[in-house]
Amino acid sequence: MNSFTVRMAQWSARHPWRAVVGWVVFVVVCLGVGSAVGTHSATTADYRVGEAGRAEAMAAEGLLERRSAEQVLISSRSGALDRGAADAAARDLAARMRRLPEVADVAAPQLSRDRSILMVEVSLKGEERDAKDKVDALVAQTEAVAKAYPGLLLEETGSPSISKGVDQQRSDDLALSEKITLPITLVTLLVVFGSVTMAAVPLLLALSSIAAAVGLSMVVSHLSPDAGVGTNVILMIGLAVGVDYTLFYLKREREERARSGGRLSSEALVELAAATSGRTVVVSGLAVVASTATLYLASDVIFSSLATGTIVVVLVAVASSLTVLPALLVKLGQRQERSARRRAERGKPARRERGEGAGRVWAALLRPASRHPLATLCVSVLALLALVTPLAGLKITEMSRDTHSRDIPAMRVYDRLNEAFPEHRVTHQVVVRADAARAGEVADALREVARRAGDDPLFAGASSVRTSADRRISTLELKVPYLGDSEQAYDSLDHLRDGYLPATVGRVAGAEFGVSGDVARYTDYPAHQNSKLPLVLGALLLVTFAMTTYAFRSVMLGLIGVGLNLLSAAASLGLLVLVFQGSWAEGLLDFHSTGSIGSRVPLFLFVILFGLSMDYQVFVVSRIREAVVAGVPTRQAVLEGIHRSASVVTSAAVVMTTVFVSFVFLHIIEMKQIGFVLAAAVLLDAFVVRIMILPSAMLLLGEASWWPGRPGRRAATSARTADARPVVDVR
Repeated sequence: MNSFTVRMAQWSARHPWRAVVGWVVFVVVCLGVGSAVGTHSATTADYRVGEAGRAEAMAAEGLLERRSAEQVLISSRSGALDRGAADAAARDLAARMRRLPEVADVAAPQLSRDRSILMVEVSLKGEERDAKDKVDALVAQTEAVAKAYPGLLLEETGSPSISKGVDQQRSDDLALSEKITLPITLVTLLVVFGSVTMAAVPLLLALSSIAAAVGLSMVVSHLSPDAGVGTNVILMIGLAVGVDYTLFYLKREREERARSGGRLSSEALVELAAATSGRTVVVSGLAVVASTATLYLASDVIFSSLATGTIVVVLVAVASSLTVLPALLVKLGQRQERSARRRAERGKPARRERGEGAGRVWAALLRPASRHPLATLCVSVLALLALVTPLAGLKITEMSRDTHSRDIPAMRVYDRLNEAFPEHRVTHQVVVRADAARAGEVADALREVARRAGDDPLFAGASSVRTSADRRISTLELKVPYLGDSEQAYDSLDHLRDGYLPATVGRVAGAEFGVSGDVARYTDYPAHQNSKLPLVLGALLLVTFAMTTYAFRSVMLGLIGVGLNLLSAAASLGLLVLVFQGSWAEGLLDFHSTGSIGSRVPLFLFVILFGLSMDYQVFVVSRIREAVVAGVPTRQAVLEGIHRSASVVTSAAVVMTTVFVSFVFLHIIEMKQIGFVLAAAVLLDAFVVRIMILPSAMLLLGEASWWPGRPGRRAATSARTADARPVVDVR
């Protein structure tokens, strides 16, 4: 791998302008091709899991699936509702809606119990996932009727309107996130390098990598459909790893330049950086890719989309570090060399390069581990275990529509709809598939279900039984007057699945049945994830162990890597439970607690954190291993390696944390949780695991850290290979 990274750097260093132009062309082509082919979005069928998914598939087979619907509320702007004007507005609205090609049906107007609101429900044609793209046409008609009746207030809501509002809010939030992240990242890099030019390089490469990845993800979406979260994760992970990988490479080049004292050419310095940090970048990138790929085992379109976006942007970031970055470093180095010569000709002293030391601050931070490794290890591990304890109360749920921010206008109208028409809060759809000859038995059984539900206070009414044209599929809709995230809504689903259906439809020979609807989805999705969790985590642990063992040829370090990643991930998740399942931090972080954690958050945390932690693990241990290969005793090598890498790891952690913290300012509760837990995980990993626990463990293990071998024994062989350290030009 060293020879590969060195050869890439050599070519780039010798042909810098070709490398730069080639990278720009690559980014433009990726964006151009991506824009040309477009994004293949996931369909409704791609989201189906569990019993709810099977029921939806059966209903679609019989063309009896529930249609997306919009509700228009007609009320008075002041005083009591004028029924005459309201009825006229409803008729005008219905006539306008029926003329739209997007509309499948307009239901008869319904009056609320307090007679203050008239509601018109409009059903849309086509797939549920496409409905939000058709909302604008309906809203235009609603606004036209509102202008014709100035004394009335017409407001529109529904799943399509809410989805469109959420998408717009997410777009606005991401723009805010970028405004927060980019300046802070630039300031951090300025502190690290003390140069605007050097600070701009990691940021520009990260942004160009994100642009290329966005284009490539559009192409890849035709193989693995995009669930609408690909761009989010590309921005989040792309900026974090893009800056990190460039930072690792840049800092090593700066260190080698300071060490050489002007004796080595810029090309030689780049080759040295490629042989060391270049290898680190490749191993780290492959580790993130391998770890993230385990998300595909979850058999879920959203996780697959997250995995695809992460893998694409990480590979592009690695490519940028290996190709265009050496070219930029050579050009910047040559400019610096010319500046140094001019200063020397003028008799001015040469500017001092920032060395490889981390200063007195890091020496102080490492002092506990170096002087009292056992005590430091015990205290640090116990502190993280204390953060793990809240996991005992972990409650995982699917974040429902009711959790969306009320800053979305459609959500405020949705609240009014639920208050005025409680029977519209939740609808269960019972779907039955049986032989056509048994359609009568199925219909009788479904009517018995409706009768039993009518005597149950958890239900508020039922529709008539509908049967498909081939008489094989039958459906029944049951109303529930409780919010979708309420205990009563979940209890009503249990009554259906565990009681009413087995006792009625279950007695029809050969009948296959299920319940779909929002509450059914909210129930089945977490159950699906929980069933896949052991498989994904098992694969993740195996991949992490294999990658770490391969990188350092040490089984012991592989075991340590797995253990530390598990500990930091569990501690971060415990901290998330402590903050988000309670209400004490609501005002501080601007959220409304649901008393639970989003079902996607834990699995996403484990997979992404395991991958990102490998960045620090590989970078830090690589520095230690370099010293051991050179014949330095393990104890000294541990302290020296961590001391040298501390500032880089910390800078990288600050950049990553800034990126993730910016997502805490988003309105979507699940994105808040993901941003918070990843930020917490990175900080714990960088400041506790890598500064306290890892050095303490390696100091206590000593030579056993490299079991079953020891790098020093291969020092002679390594010295004879060109891969270990490239030949350089000495001036």
